[in-house]
Amino acid sequence: MKNISIITILVLGLSLSINTFAQGPPEPPSENGTNGNQEGNTAPIGSGIAILLGLGAAYGGKKLYDSRSKKEVNNTLL
Repeated sequence: MKNISIITILVLGLSLSINTFAQGPPEPPSENGTNGNQEGNTAPIGSGIAILLGLGAAYGGKKLYDSRSKKEVNNTLL
C-alpha cells in the first residue's frame, strides 16, 4: 500500500510539472542588442539584493536580541 501511494504521488507530481516545459524559446536579439525592450537584457538586481540583505540582518538582529533577553530573564529567575 505504501509503494502505491509513493508511485501515485510521483506520477502526479511529474504529470503536473510537464506544463513548465511548454514555454517557447526567447526572441532573438535585435540589431541594437536588446531583446525587444528598451533597457536591454539586464535586470536591476542590485537594489533587491540590498533589501534582502537588510531584511536578513534585521531578522538576525531580532533573533539575537530575543535570545539574549531570554537568557537575562532566565538568569534573574534562578
